[in-house]
Amino acid sequence: MGQSREKQLGQFFTPPEVARTLVGWVVHDKRVRLLDPSCGDGRFLTCHPRSVGIEIDRDNAALARAQAPGALVHEGDFFEWATQTAERFQVAAGNPPFIRYQDFAGDTRIRALAYAERLGVKFSRLTSSWAPFLVAAASLLRPNGRMAFVVPAEIGHATYAPPLLEWLCAHFEHVRVVAFQQKLFPQLSEDAWLLYCAGYGSRSDAVYLNDFERFVADEPLPRFARRVELSTWRAAGRRLRRFLLPSESLALYDELSARPEVVRLSEVGHAGIGYVTGANDFFHVRPSTAKELGIPARLLRVAVRKAEQLPSVSVDRAAVDGWLMSDDPVMLLHLNGQDRLPDCLRRYLSSEHAERAKGTYKCRNRSPWYAVPDVRVPDAFLAYMSGLRPSLVRNDAGCVCTNSVHAVTLKAGVSVRAVQEAWRSPLCELSCELEGHPLGGGMLKLEPGEAANVRLPLGEVGLTSGEIETIRGGTAHARRWRHYG
Repeated sequence: MGQSREKQLGQFFTPPEVARTLVGWVVHDKRVRLLDPSCGDGRFLTCHPRSVGIEIDRDNAALARAQAPGALVHEGDFFEWATQTAERFQVAAGNPPFIRYQDFAGDTRIRALAYAERLGVKFSRLTSSWAPFLVAAASLLRPNGRMAFVVPAEIGHATYAPPLLEWLCAHFEHVRVVAFQQKLFPQLSEDAWLLYCAGYGSRSDAVYLNDFERFVADEPLPRFARRVELSTWRAAGRRLRRFLLPSESLALYDELSARPEVVRLSEVGHAGIGYVTGANDFFHVRPSTAKELGIPARLLRVAVRKAEQLPSVSVDRAAVDGWLMSDDPVMLLHLNGQDRLPDCLRRYLSSEHAERAKGTYKCRNRSPWYAVPDVRVPDAFLAYMSGLRPSLVRNDAGCVCTNSVHAVTLKAGVSVRAVQEAWRSPLCELSCELEGHPLGGGMLKLEPGEAANVRLPLGEVGLTSGEIETIRGGTAHARRWRHYG
């Protein structure tokens, strides 16, 4: 309810110089018809006299008509319009709405995903809106048509980007991503890149990648680009972002990853989310509150609630004593398997605070509502959002953790100290950059599936000083691309 109209619609209007440049990339003849599937206030339409735009917002559609009086502007849902129109275009350009899957809902979402699936690409439920926009816009091109769009940098790492890139390569002769370190939209935390596709109706076995420090207005399409074979991209986890790394750093990383002494985290353990209470402030109490209520110690577990709690090396007895002395709310009510609850807890579970907790989604969908599931003692904790690097911290005190950190459980016989030492290696630092993804504001995030792929040198790798510098140079390069520092 507090979102602006622009944010609800995923609209962040394109700087005129970016719109002008993209239209210049695709329009080589003033007689061609240009499609903008989400034209907003008409930024792209003003760059070419023979344009057709579709806009879902009435006020923006009126602005587009005023700014581009020679264009034809349709007001309504693009996917509904696309299923009805018989017109086909030589070129398309625009800036599709960046609506994340949480807000990409309702009839528009249903039509968008169904339209894409009819065209042969099945997106997951986590797909943001811009991906089906591109597929639908491409489907309205004439043979040998071209398109150029602003896209989020998620095209380089998101789980729904591979189906999109596979589809584009199956339908275009040339697919190119142009990446910039400097933000196209300075007001957004998310980076935006540019996508160019040509030769609709043919296919390609590679994606071409340009990387520049900053965007330069009115520059022609770059002549040279790094060719990323689809076979190489697939073998490397179908992430385009890793190919921004200097070639010597990437080649050394891949060579080291193939050595027998270098393993993935998934080979020696598992990183998963911690427990989810549904009402953290109710289920976590302060030591003084537990004492005041008379809660037995057997029903309480000391918990890591957030990454900020974590020491640098180990959650040990001294760290726990510090939390307890500070009276931090770190005592989890662990009531699983309790048939008979003491009267003090019955009173707490019938309090006004409890009534509010019972109304949360997680609590009302489990039985009994107060039994928090998946509470376990991991071998280590992994802070999955970080600035410089994600930290792996031993759990020497036997604590539990919420889903604010990852719980790392190692296979029998695997030394947590050896894994922790490997985690601090230059190779592992670079691996975190390549397997994780930027979150905005310079932050790096490691989802459980990403953490599983992080490489760990558990044996003697024997790097020379020059090789160490090459690896560290790749890490520094990756951090610059996510704006760290």
